[in-house]
Amino acid sequence: MLPTLPASRFDAPGHPPATTTEFEGVRSLHLGTSWVQGAMRLSRPDFIELEYVQMMMMWMLFLDTPRHIVQLGLGSAALTKFSYHRFPQARVTVAELNPNVIAICHALFGLPPNDARLDVREMDAMDFVCDPANHNTVDVLQVDLYDEQARGPVLDSPEFYQACLDCLTPDGIMTANVFGDFGNYDKNLQNMELVFDAVVWLPEVHDANIVVVAFKKSPQIDFSVLYERAGQIKKSMNLPAKKWVTGLKSWMGDQR
Repeated sequence: MLPTLPASRFDAPGHPPATTTEFEGVRSLHLGTSWVQGAMRLSRPDFIELEYVQMMMMWMLFLDTPRHIVQLGLGSAALTKFSYHRFPQARVTVAELNPNVIAICHALFGLPPNDARLDVREMDAMDFVCDPANHNTVDVLQVDLYDEQARGPVLDSPEFYQACLDCLTPDGIMTANVFGDFGNYDKNLQNMELVFDAVVWLPEVHDANIVVVAFKKSPQIDFSVLYERAGQIKKSMNLPAKKWVTGLKSWMGDQR
């Protein structure tokens, strides 16, 4: 069981406070509001609890051995921990603006300390993607950027998505959570489509989260191969990857 520490530790001024609730064995992260910013099952702290966060790993259908995985937005550190533990050959980098989130993830969500492979940085995501030092270095970019109101992604301009593209290696993939007011969906998808070679998305899951997959270079999609890979992902990672492939197949059918 992970410890419970005083909430005041996660209330540094200038940023929304990081707080938790617990229900039926699941600890949830909040930023001073009722919106859930992430979750962890206490009995399985390194597993990805929320379905839409699992879907953020959909890049695994297309990439086997990423060397550099980046998260923009730490959340409850579910993606960070999973990537760090399950891909030992990869460096994992996180850009998180709110120091309260970083502190609470270390204390209550099992986030490991930084080391040679893990680099959790307190910084603005836009600054990260605009830094030329990060361009052409990222195989997988996972974007889940929300403030305490959760009305839509904090960064969603064409300039932001162009900078995300610039960070990716030639075969790099971005996954992004698009959640919030209805108008945000079309806005984000259109802005991604302006810069990425291919953009697909899966049907929405709980609480209207939609996960988008954007490719720097459009892939050749063979569904028999994807279903085979999905079976391997289910066996080795215990993630419902066949549902992802079925969702992609349904999406492609709807586009015709």
